[in-house]
Order: sequence, then C-alpha cells, then structure tokens
Amino acid sequence: MARESMAYDVVVVGGGPAGLAAAIRLKQLSPDHSVCLIEKGSEIGAHILSGAVMDPRAIAELFPDWKEKGAPLNVPVSEDRFLFLSEEKSFRTPNFLLPACFTNHGNYVISLGNVARWLGQQAEALGVEIFPGFAAAEVLYDDQGAVKGVATGDMGVSRKGEQTSAYQPGIELHAKYTFFAEGCRGNLGKQLEAKYDLRRGCDPQVYGIGLKELWDLAPGKHQPGLVVHTAGWPLGNDTYGGSFLYHLENNQAAVGFVVGLGYANPYLNPYEEFQRYKTHPAIRSFLEGGKRVAYGARAIAAGGLQSLPELVFPGGCLIGDDAGFLNASRIKGSHCAIKSGMLAAEAAGAALAAGRAADALAAYPETFRQSWLFDELYRARNFKPWMSKGLYTGSLMVGIDQIVFGGKAPWTLHHDHADHATLSKKTEVKEIRYPKPDGVVSFDRLTSVSFSGTNHGEDQPVHLTLKDASVPVSVNLAQYAGPEQRYCPAGVYEFINTDSNPTLQINAQNCVHCKTCDIKDPTQNIVWVTPEGGGGPNYPNM
Repeated sequence: MARESMAYDVVVVGGGPAGLAAAIRLKQLSPDHSVCLIEKGSEIGAHILSGAVMDPRAIAELFPDWKEKGAPLNVPVSEDRFLFLSEEKSFRTPNFLLPACFTNHGNYVISLGNVARWLGQQAEALGVEIFPGFAAAEVLYDDQGAVKGVATGDMGVSRKGEQTSAYQPGIELHAKYTFFAEGCRGNLGKQLEAKYDLRRGCDPQVYGIGLKELWDLAPGKHQPGLVVHTAGWPLGNDTYGGSFLYHLENNQAAVGFVVGLGYANPYLNPYEEFQRYKTHPAIRSFLEGGKRVAYGARAIAAGGLQSLPELVFPGGCLIGDDAGFLNASRIKGSHCAIKSGMLAAEAAGAALAAGRAADALAAYPETFRQSWLFDELYRARNFKPWMSKGLYTGSLMVGIDQIVFGGKAPWTLHHDHADHATLSKKTEVKEIRYPKPDGVVSFDRLTSVSFSGTNHGEDQPVHLTLKDASVPVSVNLAQYAGPEQRYCPAGVYEFINTDSNPTLQINAQNCVHCKTCDIKDPTQNIVWVTPEGGGGPNYPNM
C-alpha cells in the first residue's frame, strides 16, 4: 500500500510546550500559515511529565492575557524550602543564603500536562491541525539532502514484522520547514544530529532521570504553593541528584527525585533511590495518610549551554528539550522550551513571508543568542559542571558562581564525558542493597508502572532494539552486573536463567518512554525507536 502525503508550510513533531508554542506563534504571525502538529501520545499531554514549577515569563510573551484565557497556572509559589538530608535528619538552608536560581517568588506550581492540554486547545482555536496518536517514525529528505518532512509509523505490523489485517501504512507529511520537538533524546533528533553533524564543537549532552509520583495528601498536610527541594541522602556525595516536593491545587502534591545519569556505580538504582528518599522523616511526614495516584519517569537533558547542538539544518530545526533547552540550576525547562519554540517560529514566519523554503533558519540561533533565554542559560552554564565535582564542593562553588559572580564568572567549565562512559566495572565498586518497599510510602517497581497508564499493543514490534544481541550478556552482565535491569524505571530489562544460560528479556510493554536506556547503556547497544502511535504512558495531570 502506497503512503498518502499531505503538505503544509510547517510540520511540528511533538505536542509538548515547545512544539505547541511554535505552532501557536506561527498562527499568531499569520493565520494563513498551514501548520500541522503530530503527537505520539494518545492525546496532548499523555506523555508530558515534569515537576513542575513554571516561570511564567515565556507563556506571558506567547499570551499576554494568559490569566484571562484560563491558563492552568493556579497556584503561586507561597514558600521555598531547601533541605540538606542526612539519613535521619534534615538541615534547612536559610532562604537569604540561597542563590537566586533556587528561589521561586513569582512562579507557579503546575501540572505541565494540563498546561500542554491548554496550549493544545489554544493551538486548535487558531487553526493548527493536531493529530495525537501519530508517531513520527522517519525523517524525509529531498534530492538536495534537505529535510522535507516526516512519515508517521505504520500501524498493524506484528512482532515478527508482518502486516496484519489491521495494517495501515504511515502518512507522509511534507513541509517547507519541519520542527522537531520530541523532548529529551528525541529519536529523530538524534538521527538529525548525526546526519548533519550538529554536535560538532559542543560538549557531550549530559542527562538526569526524573521519577515522579502524584499524591492525594491527607487533610491538614497540604500547603498550596509550598516548594521543597532536597540534596544529600540517599545519594552519596559523589552522585549528582536531588528531590522535589511541590504542593499543587486540589489537595495534591507532586513528589519526585532526579539522579544524574553520569553516576559510576552500576549497582545504583534510581527508582530505589527515589523510594528510599520518601522514607526520610522530613518527607514521609507529608505522605503518610495520603494516597499515591500516579507514577512516571522521564529523562532530562541537563548539559545546558555548552551542550546545545547546532539548532538548524536545511529544512528544519530542533526546539525544546530535543535540543536541550533546560536550566538545570533553576530546575526548570518549560519556559525555556516555550521561548525556543517561539524564536524558531518567528524565524520560519519571516522565511515563509519571503517565499523561502527548505533552507536553514539562521535567524533562529541568531535571535536566540540575543534573547533573555541565552542570558539565562549563560548564567547557569557552570552549575552542572560544578555539581559533578561532588555535593559539598559543588554546592560551595555554585554559591560563589551565582552569588559572587551572578553567573558571569570569567570562566566556563565543560562536560568531559558522555553519561554512558562513566560506569565503573562491577569489580571496582561496592554492591548497593536496597530495603524492601513498605507499601505505605515506598512501592515495588512493577506496581508503580501500573500507575502510569502504560499500554502497548502486545503484538507490535519491540521498540527497544539491540545492535548486537550478544552484548547484554557478554559485556553488560559480565562487566557491569547488568545495569539495564536497574537504571530502567519500568522493569523493561530482565536477566533470566542467570545461573545456567543468562539471557536478556525485554518487557517492552512496560516502557514509559523515558529514554534512559538509550542514554546510559555503556556500549550504546540499546537503541530506542518509535513504537506505534498512541502507545506508552497515559499520564493524568503530571
């Protein structure tokens, strides 16, 4: 069956804040622009997971009347607390000693999923054609090597790669410009970086894995707008990470934990570290008597300015976390994503008005360098490199960098290694043993996955592919104790028959699309490819 094709001025891949902001801005610039946005989740917001505290600066530029339009930024931050945790105690940093990046006056505690749904409604009202449940599986190129659009994945293909009775070929979406807004470690973005050598001259990207639960709190324990961040226990001094506890509306709180994926000990399990964290007295006191209602996980691009690739190439661009627009020092990315989408849209709008197509939108990186977003990321550029030096040294130097120099120290630190290159051999480290979950505030991994709404068609091709099927056992298990069975937050990877004939079993139906395996696999043997559209998690107000 031949693929049908549809043509637009701009096609946007991904329905997160960056992609939606870009589509909206294009329509604001000219209602005549034909704009199509596709989203692999079952609906807009289904795959959105973030803390989140939002700086409203960018959304206010996109919609100056966002309050009147009913944007779901309903809970202003009422209090900041920053705690250093030991195993049993907590030590609060006085707010007057906190760098400005850790304060949230004027920001809002939000569900980014609900913000994305609202942005989707605004986009459709402006005439953007939105197609949820359609996953972009292939980049299309013209005869000159420029991007000319994308093709959605075929539907109704069996695990054996055969067409079933439900087979439907993908659709080709052609565009004068294609925006890639797939989020962190985008499958197509990664291919584009390789094809056009977009990472030349920049540092390796570095990542974190963010795990999150949504809780209904017991009466009397909810403080709307309370923002709590912690550092320290349960992680060691040499492992980057920390937590968040954000009090939303409707008696709910978002509790989460971030572990930098540059960690060295292959026995470290980010999911179990998250569960341990919740048992700390300072955190447990908020959660006891409450009820967990949702769980999810997502990788975060935390390299900052030094790790941004070239943003443009013939026929398209990278926006949002597909490029790595996140301010790790502020623990915020949604305002960065929205601004990047707007900048790209303005460049494309000018190009379309001039009758151009399929060239590199040079105005996008140029206006980025002149924007407040560049200035913000420049001030934050040394945060992650300093924190990689260890919690105590890093905290001291970040304080000096931010308070003394205001983020404009006369030096720039760099990321030396990609995260997959940082694991020690199992013989070089001490095994970490984790406590069993108590079923009250800590839970087992597979039970947690059931709170993510994750679903994939059982007979579709496995979307977690191996370049060499022998490597998981011969290298990963033999040298690193099989780290994939620990760094995956959804129990996708499981070594079976370990006493006699060990093999790696891939439970692809559990995958929450976090991309951690694609990032942390020490041999880069695991490649995450796009599954059928509509699969994966179905997050509520995450």
